[in-house]
Amino acid sequence: MKSALAIAAEVRSGGISASAILAETLNTISARDPAINAFTARLDAQARRDAAAVDAAIAAGRDPGPLAGVPFAVKNLLDIAGVTTLNGARINADSAPATADATVVRRLRERGAILVGALNMDAYAYGFTTENTHYGPTHNPHALTHSAGGSSGGSAAAIAAGMVPLTLGSDTNGSIRVPASLCGVFGLKPTFGRVSRAGAASFVHDLDHLGPFAACTDDLAAAYEAIAGPDAHDHACSTRALDPVASTLSAGATGLRIAVAGGYFDGPLAPEARAAIARAAATLGARDNIVLPSADTARASAFVLTASTAGSLYLPQLRARAQDFEPLSRDRLLAGALIPAAWLHAAQRFRRWYHDRVLEIFQTVDAIIAPATPCSALPLGTESMTLDGQTMAVRPNLGMYTQPISFIGLPVAAVPIECGSALPIAVQVIAAPWREDICLRIASALERAGAARARIA
Repeated sequence: MKSALAIAAEVRSGGISASAILAETLNTISARDPAINAFTARLDAQARRDAAAVDAAIAAGRDPGPLAGVPFAVKNLLDIAGVTTLNGARINADSAPATADATVVRRLRERGAILVGALNMDAYAYGFTTENTHYGPTHNPHALTHSAGGSSGGSAAAIAAGMVPLTLGSDTNGSIRVPASLCGVFGLKPTFGRVSRAGAASFVHDLDHLGPFAACTDDLAAAYEAIAGPDAHDHACSTRALDPVASTLSAGATGLRIAVAGGYFDGPLAPEARAAIARAAATLGARDNIVLPSADTARASAFVLTASTAGSLYLPQLRARAQDFEPLSRDRLLAGALIPAAWLHAAQRFRRWYHDRVLEIFQTVDAIIAPATPCSALPLGTESMTLDGQTMAVRPNLGMYTQPISFIGLPVAAVPIECGSALPIAVQVIAAPWREDICLRIASALERAGAARARIA
């Protein structure tokens, strides 16, 4: 699969038609997806109409948009007009189809991109493995017996399998960064409030983010710029002006102060995770270690907020249809609904303190490098893992290094690092709020230096 920007350039110039690109894409999905299970719905007929409209615009001399003819797919918690929004759950399968596209979907389509389908995920976005009991697991394209990560597993796997050049996912506690790491693709969790969540199924309203996946930083930046910006339909979506991103990538990491996260982020880690951090740090010249204060408490507080908010959200349906809930999530949702209000209040108070302390760090550094996942992909069904002599459950701990970051809404790029590992693994590039440009500049610098590369199966 060509890059999104290469496709758009060729389509816009008349070198190839959007319809021809789409036909190739649909053939690739038909050939590859049965083994991977990234898609839960295909929109072939609609996509053909949209591609024909792009071709007609070009023939008439009209501008088809900067992403003309670029195929993309979205996590199935995003509304698509005429399609039922599953949110990975059986309880939604008999709901009425959405009447309009989610804001982020509409913005990509307005720029000429062609929506080809909806993608698999952990039910309710509550998980890190995309082992969905109702719609089947998504398989890692690099090792079909292994997890693609989650909860946006379908979104990462569709890129890694070369089926589409752009996808969208969501990230509450790490659901973009974990599958990006395990599938070896680039992902971006923007600042909380940068990208509208209107038309997305809610999970934890004050932790939910939407963001893109891609096979290169140029495409990631282009997708981000297409979907970001204010939206009156999302009360949390900021009116802050969008900083230029794509035009700054060539500046790389020049002049930026970059540190490596120590303390909590220094373990437990598999050898490949340590190697990825070492390669990224050496490439960037990042020698200083910084410590995020009480990161372990931040993670615990994120657990409390997630469980309590999600449990309360789904409690009416749990009371009425508990038997129809995804078994891997049902007990956690029920337990979350029972969390005392005092715990929730304490977690929110700590969150404000932690936010202020972490922002103080960004007075002396521009970016922080940290592990994205503690290890590379594990076989599907694996319940425990042992790292640095510590045995821990897999599902909650794949996000142990992402939760303390999304907890306070910082922008983060997941960057797949070439470190000699058999399976892919990524680092997180973390910046201060609203500085997605710094995350992407550093990701681009790593990519141009050969330290970072998406692995396409």
